[in-house]
Amino acid sequence: MNIYVLLKKTFDTEEKINVSNGQIEEDGAEFIINPYDEYAVEEAIVQREEHGGEVTVVTVGDEESEKQLRTALAMGADKAVLINTEEDLEDGDQYTTAKILEAFFEDKEADLILAGNVAIDEASGQVGPRLAEALDIPYVTTITGLKIDGDTASIEKDVEGDVEVVESTLPLLVTCQQGLNEPRYPSLPGIMKAKKKPLEELEIDDLDLEEDELEPKTKTINIFLPPEKEAGRVLEGELDDQVKELVTLLKEEKKVL
Repeated sequence: MNIYVLLKKTFDTEEKINVSNGQIEEDGAEFIINPYDEYAVEEAIVQREEHGGEVTVVTVGDEESEKQLRTALAMGADKAVLINTEEDLEDGDQYTTAKILEAFFEDKEADLILAGNVAIDEASGQVGPRLAEALDIPYVTTITGLKIDGDTASIEKDVEGDVEVVESTLPLLVTCQQGLNEPRYPSLPGIMKAKKKPLEELEIDDLDLEEDELEPKTKTINIFLPPEKEAGRVLEGELDDQVKELVTLLKEEKKVL
């Protein structure tokens, strides 16, 4: 089985993020594999262990993205591909990324493509579905269960706290949600093996794409941090007085009534 995982490098939101002049300051920032993509990597490895085949992780990014690809290889993926856009592409969006991936998969025989449900930096959830539409293959988002039997997949999909069971044929693209599995940590032997596993680097020219084909469809106007949370307030006095004070606060200060 040919299994591919779409991977993205994202900011570690557990660490401090600084914004200056409407842009995130990358100097000193910590980068990680997008957490939802970790579920995709783990599921790819689980499916390979059950059905055989090969797991390839793919990312569209810069040279620094090699670190996240090596982490996925240390987790157990077999190969990695970095589509380096650092020199050829100044700006891009989800359309751009999906277009690049479409060109990459044009000559690939993928049985299963896995991606994270969303990326924690932009949270659009568009790349996976856009790619599936471009490749003309079925896709299911926010999955929490996946069983494959031959060319048929039975999928459990999260739907607002409930579960919907979907059946599909391969090839198939799915986006992975928390609850699908528990991603493994790279082991020391895995880290050592990852250094010797193949990591291919491609550029836009290698995919026969022109810059005008990758023109983004959206534009980021501004980036800013959310306001700091205010300290909580304890209302005192009789219950009726507390209710009146609460209504007044909500109406006059918070303007929500």
